Amino acid sequence: MANTIQAPAYRFDTQRVRAGYDPKEHQNAVSPPIYQTTAYDFRNVEHAKNLFTFQEAGNLYTRVGNPTVSVLERRVAALDGAAGAIALASGMAAISYTLLNLAEGGGRILVSPYLYGGSADSFKKIYPKLGIRFDYARNILNPEKLAEEIRPDTRAVFLESISNPGTVLLDVDAIAKVAHGHGIPLVVDNTVATPYLYNPIAHGADIVIYSATKGLNGHGNLIGGLVLESGKFNWQSEKFPQFSEKYYTLRDTDGRRRSFPEVFPDFPFTARIRFNYLNYFGAAIGPFDAYLAVIGLETLSERLAKQSRNAAALAEYLNAHPQVEWVRYPALRESSSHALYERDFPKGAGGILSFGFQGTDAQRETFLDSVELFHYHVNIGDARSLIVNSPQTTHGELETDEKAIADIPENLIRISTGLEDPADLIADLEQAFQKARRA
Repeated sequence: MANTIQAPAYRFDTQRVRAGYDPKEHQNAVSPPIYQTTAYDFRNVEHAKNLFTFQEAGNLYTRVGNPTVSVLERRVAALDGAAGAIALASGMAAISYTLLNLAEGGGRILVSPYLYGGSADSFKKIYPKLGIRFDYARNILNPEKLAEEIRPDTRAVFLESISNPGTVLLDVDAIAKVAHGHGIPLVVDNTVATPYLYNPIAHGADIVIYSATKGLNGHGNLIGGLVLESGKFNWQSEKFPQFSEKYYTLRDTDGRRRSFPEVFPDFPFTARIRFNYLNYFGAAIGPFDAYLAVIGLETLSERLAKQSRNAAALAEYLNAHPQVEWVRYPALRESSSHALYERDFPKGAGGILSFGFQGTDAQRETFLDSVELFHYHVNIGDARSLIVNSPQTTHGELETDEKAIADIPENLIRISTGLEDPADLIADLEQAFQKARRA
């Protein structure tokens, strides 16, 4: 299991290939081995005792910790400058465990309206039945007024660094100051940006969430998620009494009960997820999926840089197209997020963009049925270019008024650019537009 993550000794591109792994500790294997095992032998009774009282770090059972999974946790934590990390079976598991950990026993979460549809739908269908309620921030674009929306029982602010599908950017620095001024953490879903394009912790975030399925892995061949913590937030305040609870399972060698901040002072948030929620709800990522994610990370910079260039080229093409009503991509000068893009995203705006198809519903469907190079499905961040009609698919759970709040019109089409030649991608879109025009 991941322990405290040391400050990186190397730059980003070295860390994405080397962080969290020492071949000498793994039979000198150059590539991290896949530890496909359920459990781990104890050396002796003393060793077992040390593990169960947290006197010694090690592996007990793959549901809560595995050497391959630990490499993934340590590597992503190093890239984000995080104090601790935990890998899980999916991005949705990362979101759910984070929210439960924050508002256990009841509370409210102040959320950005610009979110993935699955997140938004779960907020209305699942969590209210568990005593957790959500308020959509009216002033998320005006952080100076955001404080007006924080209630006494608000437990966190939740947002996406680059929103899916509208690519809205927010002033994370300013929002973090508001949250911290009210004694609550800022949670940032950084799935679209990845740590290559944006480091939320450096901008004031306390918790960072990833769907490792997307850009971190980049090959569309695994499901996984991660939760990271900055190590800077005080979890022992009265707003979070669950972190001061003392557990028998955290007892020391004298049988004294302890709290998570006592046992894990540098990363109590992710440790509490590991030994409470992951341990008993069980959304564990498998060693092979963790291995695929680690291998995907090795090419993160090259992939995200190329995908950002491809997305910018497609955005410019679409912006001038007569069958396009509008284009949303932060790198476009007319984008409402362009100023934040120039300030916070020097490496690019990522591979996601969306546009409004100008035409009838039937023409829009013909357009989607006519693409040949693009894959038509709901994933993002793949090495292959993808396209989808988000209002009817990825955000199909949202009702009409909810789509209006999230600014997702019915004619929105989302593109996730891959690594192909941009000229070929543009040619494919153009032939699809022509077929739609004739429909």
